[in-house]
Amino acid sequence: MDGTQDNRQAATGPREATKVVTGKEAGADKGKSGKGKEGKESKEAVQAITPQAVDFSRWYLDVIQKADLMDYAPVRGCIVFKPEGYALWEACQAGLDRRFKETGHRNAYFPTLIPASFLEKEKEHVEGFNPELPWVTEAGGEKLEEPLALRPTSETIIGSMYAQWIHSYRDLPVLINQWANVFRWEKRTLPFLRTTEFLWQEGHTAHATEEEARAETMRMLGVYTDFVQNDLAIPVFRGQKTPSEKFAGAVETYSIEAMMKDGKAVQAGTSHYLGTNFAESFGIRFLDQDNQLRPVHTTSWGASTRLLGCIVMVHGDDRGLVLPPKIAPTQVVIIPILGAQEREAVLNAAHQLYDQLRAAGVRVKLDDREGFRPGWKFNEYEMRGVPLRIEVGPRDLAAGVVTVGRRDTLEKGQLALNAVTTGVKAMLEEVQANLFRKAQQFQAEHTSDAETLADLEQLLETKGGFVLAGWCGEAACEAKVKEQTKATSRNMPLEIPGHLSVHPHAHCLVCGRPAIHQVWFARAY
Repeated sequence: MDGTQDNRQAATGPREATKVVTGKEAGADKGKSGKGKEGKESKEAVQAITPQAVDFSRWYLDVIQKADLMDYAPVRGCIVFKPEGYALWEACQAGLDRRFKETGHRNAYFPTLIPASFLEKEKEHVEGFNPELPWVTEAGGEKLEEPLALRPTSETIIGSMYAQWIHSYRDLPVLINQWANVFRWEKRTLPFLRTTEFLWQEGHTAHATEEEARAETMRMLGVYTDFVQNDLAIPVFRGQKTPSEKFAGAVETYSIEAMMKDGKAVQAGTSHYLGTNFAESFGIRFLDQDNQLRPVHTTSWGASTRLLGCIVMVHGDDRGLVLPPKIAPTQVVIIPILGAQEREAVLNAAHQLYDQLRAAGVRVKLDDREGFRPGWKFNEYEMRGVPLRIEVGPRDLAAGVVTVGRRDTLEKGQLALNAVTTGVKAMLEEVQANLFRKAQQFQAEHTSDAETLADLEQLLETKGGFVLAGWCGEAACEAKVKEQTKATSRNMPLEIPGHLSVHPHAHCLVCGRPAIHQVWFARAY
C-alpha cells in the first residue's frame, strides 16, 4: 500500500460527506433533491468510499482524505495534518502526556539537527539508521565543516547533554520526555504509518542501576498498553523483539503490536532497555554512594502519529471513520431538524442541549448551518466518525425526547429531554467498550498457531492475522520465514492468549530443532 503523492487524490473538503448508499436509502431521497445549493450539495454528498473488501489500501486512502484528516505536501512522503487530523493527534498527546507526568516524567526539547560525529559514536545505532538519514551539508551558501543529520531519533544528542548534567547518584534518575518531529527517508510511504517526516514523543531516562532501568522499560510498555487499549480501544500483544528487529543500539526492545482489519500488524509503541551502550559512547558517568565512577543505564521509548492510522484501520468501516469517544475531537453532534413551523423552538432546544452537554464536559458540536439537508449532515458526521448524533425536531420536542444515533452500531434510540446528559455519558461509555470488544473479537478470530513453516504460510494466505510459532533463536530461520511468507516476527509475547490450541510450541517452525522462543509472525505495515 503506497500513499505517496503519485497516488494523490484531491482531499475532500468539509462539505463533501461520503457514504455508501443502499437502495433503500437512495429511494428515500427520491424526489427530495431540493433546489439550488441544497440540491447540489445533497447530490455531491453521496459518494462511494472504496469498500474494504474490494481494496483495503484504497479504502484507507479514501477515508483519511474524505474525512479531512490530511493532505499531501509538495515534498515526497510528507503530509499536512489538517485540523481534524491534528485534533486526533492532540487527543493522543493529552492521553499519553497525562500518563507520563503521573509517572514522574517531565517534558523538554532538544535540537532537530544532530552532528554526524554524534551518530558515529554509537556504531550499531548509526548503522541501523544510516539508510534513512537526510543530511544538511550546506548553510548560508557555504559547505558545513560537519554534516548535520535531521533527527531520526534523539538518543545521541540527549546522551551528549546527559553527560553534562549527570555527575552524582543524587542527579538520578533523569526522567525526560520530548514531543517532536523526526525524519526518516522511507522508500515507500503511507500517510500516518510511514512518512518522511512524522510526529512522535520519545522518552529518555537515565538510572543508577540495571534493575531500575529495566523496571522503567517495562513500566513504559505498560503505559502504552494502557493508553492504546483503554483510550484508543485497540487490543495489543505485548512482547520482546527478536535481536534482528530490536532498536539499533538497544540491548532489548519491547513492543505492543496491533492488528488491523486486513489482518496486518502495526507496531503501536516500543520501549527499549539501552544498557550502558550510549552511556559508554557519550561518557555519561556518575559517582555512586561508594564514590565509584560508574556509567548510567538508559532507556528510551516512543509512540508516533502511526497511532492515527491504527485508529482508522482498526475501527473504520465502509461508511468512513469510527472514532472511540475518549479520543474523538467531537463526541456528540446535535442536528436540529428545521421546518417552516416551530423553527425557533427547535433551535432554542438545540442550543440548550448544547450548553448542558458542554457544561457536563462533553465535546459537543451544534450544526445549525442552513442550506444543507439533515440527511446530508447525518452522512457527513457518520463519515467523520462522530460517536453520537442527536436529532432534535418538532415531533421530538412534542414527545419530550431526542433521537440519538450511534456511529458504532448505526442504531437509533431515544432519550428523554430531561435525561440527555446522563444518557449521553452512559452511551459514550457503551460505545467505547463496544469498540474494544469488537476489536478484541476480531483479534481473537484472526490469531492462530502453527507447527511448521508450511502451516504458517497456509494460515497467512487463507486466514491472515497473527500466527504464533516456535523458534530456535537462529537468525537464519527467522529470515527464512520472511523470505518465504513475507511475514516478519512481531514480538516474543509476554502473555499467550488462552484460546490458542497448541502452546507452547516445542520445535522451531523452520528447522525443527527445540524452540527456545514463542514468536508472533504477521505481515505488517
